[in-house]
Amino acid sequence: MNSINTNVGAMQALQSLNAISAELIATQNRVSTGLRVASAKDDGATWAIAQGQRSQLRSLDVVKDSLSRNASVIDVALTAGESISDLLSELKEKALAASDTSLNTTARRALNDDFVAIRNQITTSLRNASFNGINLLDGTRTSIAALANADGRDPFTIMAQNLSLGGSIITLSAAAGFASAGSAQSLVATLDTSIRNLSGALARLGTSSKALDRHSTFIGKLQDTLEASIGRLVDADMAKESSKLQALQIKQQLAIQTLAIANRSQSYLLQLFGR
Repeated sequence: MNSINTNVGAMQALQSLNAISAELIATQNRVSTGLRVASAKDDGATWAIAQGQRSQLRSLDVVKDSLSRNASVIDVALTAGESISDLLSELKEKALAASDTSLNTTARRALNDDFVAIRNQITTSLRNASFNGINLLDGTRTSIAALANADGRDPFTIMAQNLSLGGSIITLSAAAGFASAGSAQSLVATLDTSIRNLSGALARLGTSSKALDRHSTFIGKLQDTLEASIGRLVDADMAKESSKLQALQIKQQLAIQTLAIANRSQSYLLQLFGR
């Protein structure tokens, strides 16, 4: 039926144009953002899953920061511990030299002065073995804990090593010195024990440092896996979207032409009246 009140063809053409335009806008958004699912409106279920993984990904950044800080604490402790080990070896040399019974009092006193200066340097090194206010060597802490996973459970614990003079590791007392060959000889044995104990303590710290490095590497790989998983969920296929964009642009042009033709169709009714 021909009617001047109702243009069915124009309505259909307009509906088609609106649908194509909406799809074109959605495709343009995917091309511009690179995302197939950019919001919950696009795909609520997929967006929610992706958001959960993004949250875990950000939490793992915090875990990596924690592991990095604690690794730095251990590295500083190891550096100081190795320096102290060298100082203990120097102390042993001084004590061993002073145990020579052929030395006179003046020479032994000079050796003792050197011994005391080196001994005091150990205490200074201990005080400066801090990173971010944390010292694993001076006895102020028994352990530290790094984050190990995104939910904060099962922290990565590192045991401190108390290297204070007169302790269980460095048995040399803070007032140690010698005035005779005999007392110097006694210190040689004490220093041997301290050097041996210190080597074990540094080995334990080294093992903890290596474990932190391995776990940090694992966290990095886990982040890569999560990022790839998120991409598979929400990323747009750019080749596909590009082709679709071109097709929709052509469809839009055709729909506009169809609508124009439908709008002109009523003008033909005038011919029925000899116009």
